[in-house]
Amino acid sequence: MLSINKLFPLKYRIVYLVLVLLLLVGGIMGGYLYRMIYAPNFLSAQSSVRIYIDDEATFEDVCQLVSDSAGCRSLASFRILAGWMNYPQHVKSGCYAIETGMNNLEVVRMLRSGHQTAVRLTFNNIRTKGELAARLDEELMLSAKDLLTYLNDSAWCASEGFDTATIKTMFIPNTYEVYWNTSAKALLARMKREYDRFWNESRRDKAQKMGLSPIEISILASIVEEETAAVDEYPLVAGLYINRLKRGMLLQADPTVKYAVGDFTLQRILYRHLEVDSPYNTYKYAGLPPGPLRIPSIRAIDGVLNYTHHNYLYMCAKEDLSGRHNFARTLAEHSRNAQRYQSALNRLHIR
Repeated sequence: MLSINKLFPLKYRIVYLVLVLLLLVGGIMGGYLYRMIYAPNFLSAQSSVRIYIDDEATFEDVCQLVSDSAGCRSLASFRILAGWMNYPQHVKSGCYAIETGMNNLEVVRMLRSGHQTAVRLTFNNIRTKGELAARLDEELMLSAKDLLTYLNDSAWCASEGFDTATIKTMFIPNTYEVYWNTSAKALLARMKREYDRFWNESRRDKAQKMGLSPIEISILASIVEEETAAVDEYPLVAGLYINRLKRGMLLQADPTVKYAVGDFTLQRILYRHLEVDSPYNTYKYAGLPPGPLRIPSIRAIDGVLNYTHHNYLYMCAKEDLSGRHNFARTLAEHSRNAQRYQSALNRLHIR
């Protein structure tokens, strides 16, 4: 009977052991590499989470973000693969959606290429440029200061067809998809394109037939929207102001007085308020004010463009304080409506 030594000389046994060891090491390394590259490493409780990387972020900041927010199971493996793919030297700002179940390779590729996810930008109920800049600062990476630099620059506003008082009319309240790291200049360019798209041929034709420009329509819409909270009253209120404009009458719109005073919380307009010397005070100055009181909604703009044709010249808040209005054709009728409203304020001790 042959011995094992004769069948397998020492040198072959050594080779065999080395091969076995290599296979074991290779298997272990292969398994490790597979887990590091292809195995799911981001297992958030949510189906998708977003991380926001700003211009100042370092690779260490990114690691903190994926660890804290994206459910990264093995930060060490993420670091190693990111290093192999040279990501630490190519951190890009933006908003990135990390889906639960993604692996390191998918995440590093996405981050390194800057393949962002758009964010939904919504703004409404904005009165001042400061409020607008602050809202966009909250929603996007840009700074309020950078945005206001443009909005207060008369030369830049003129280049877009506005001035520093009317530039707010360029913003059409809606929901837009934009990249979180878009610059102030790029966002303003986008808003101008949306403005031009909104003011299509149909809307421009309606404005022209009314003898008003799109900017003037927006200014009037801002007054209408401040005047009434009832959307169905928009066309009625717009028709009233258009009647007054056609007759060369002062608009005498209370919201313009509140804007001139700088207090939209006023519940009662007093004679001293009417005496405020401001181009926005339509009790003192004829025509439309130099700019909008707020960024008007699409419904308010369309309410003006599709105003109701009637003979009303006066309006007064209803005495039930519902926010709706009584409309009148004559001053005598209006005076009776106003007396009922003033009596209601007096009963409630509203000064």
